[in-house]
Amino acid sequence: MQKNNSRSEGYLLSKRQSYYIFSLLFLLYMFDYIDRLVVVSLFPYLKKDWGLTDTQCGLLVSTVYWSIVFFSFPVSILIDRWSRKRSIGLMAFLWSLATAACAFAQNFTHLCVARSVIGIGEAGYAPGGTAMISVLFPEKKRAMLIGIWNSSIPLGSALGVALGGYIAVHYGWRQAFGLVALPGLFVALLFFFIRDYKTVELIKSQESIADCPVTSKMNFRDILREFSRTPSLLFTFIGFAGNTFLTTSILSWLPTFLNRSENLSMEKASFKGSLVMLLAIVGSPLGGFLADKWLKKKANARLSFSALSSIITAVIFISAFRFFSGNIQYCFFLLGGISAIAFASSAIAVTQDVVHPGLRATSYSICVIFQNLLGSSLGPIFTGFISDRFDIKTALTLVSFSPILAGVFFYVGSRFYERDLAKVEKISVCLEER
Repeated sequence: MQKNNSRSEGYLLSKRQSYYIFSLLFLLYMFDYIDRLVVVSLFPYLKKDWGLTDTQCGLLVSTVYWSIVFFSFPVSILIDRWSRKRSIGLMAFLWSLATAACAFAQNFTHLCVARSVIGIGEAGYAPGGTAMISVLFPEKKRAMLIGIWNSSIPLGSALGVALGGYIAVHYGWRQAFGLVALPGLFVALLFFFIRDYKTVELIKSQESIADCPVTSKMNFRDILREFSRTPSLLFTFIGFAGNTFLTTSILSWLPTFLNRSENLSMEKASFKGSLVMLLAIVGSPLGGFLADKWLKKKANARLSFSALSSIITAVIFISAFRFFSGNIQYCFFLLGGISAIAFASSAIAVTQDVVHPGLRATSYSICVIFQNLLGSSLGPIFTGFISDRFDIKTALTLVSFSPILAGVFFYVGSRFYERDLAKVEKISVCLEER
């Protein structure tokens, strides 16, 4: 067993160092989503210049998520087995450069390729960042800190949409890609100089001999068993996909919906849409805080909370698109902006709770594959497909039912959580030498 004498009050580093790394992780996640979603406010300009359909516009979002699906798992293995800081720094450089390259695209195919490279760069960031936060902070604060970290997603999404709309109106859509790419390059450089933790050996405990614990290295079959025999984890993966099917569709198409339904300029529609996304800053840490509080009374609270918040989200958005319009509808959108992300922090914490400490990035990478393959990559293009055949309101109403399925899967997973948690190997981690 590895011994760790570096922890003080549950922190691997000092609080100041831990929160400095956390700040860099927050900024990179924010720039990740700025670069990922700046394109959605550029749809009208791309349609005008290149004659794109709504399906093609949706594809420009989906292609990022398909790249993440294909590359997340191998990159996460690199993170778990090599280096967190180097992997994350290199990924941030790649996605920032790819975003800048979008400014030089000459046609739809060129832009699709550049957007795909953004996804390659972003493939392992969420798993790597989640693994670092899980190690740097005490377990009792895990969901809340992950919630605060994930609030960078709506912040980045809102800034990406708002900045894209503003820059495109005043300077052009190509300049929008170029300008948002620059900050990520700077923060990526800073990440190479932080202090990382040592790679955790993949060891497992066996039966004791003469009261002495016996350990051995995990093989591929052991690793596969770690995931396949953890039902709470598998149901969490599927539940995540049900929610991201909706949230990515809303992120991608709400500005267009407001543009068409209220006859707003794209600049104003992007601003109103970005406010809805921005309110998820409240929902993400609030969800983590409430789940951690509930955890003191209910052992499987993290998944129970995810189930409850998913159902609430479905009710809010179905009601908004089906029964309301105008200011009342927009108030429901704002409320949905808070609730839609509330599930994530506690669900992500589960992907770290019930696995071997040396497989945390890999665990969340599998979650990323599920949520992107079945959720984020399908939502925008499905919405565009239905919109082309009916209208954008019908499309967004249909996708609003998906969190109901998510809630069911989270609830089923909660029934296995305590048993799965009891099986986890207790292995400490320590810092790399300077």
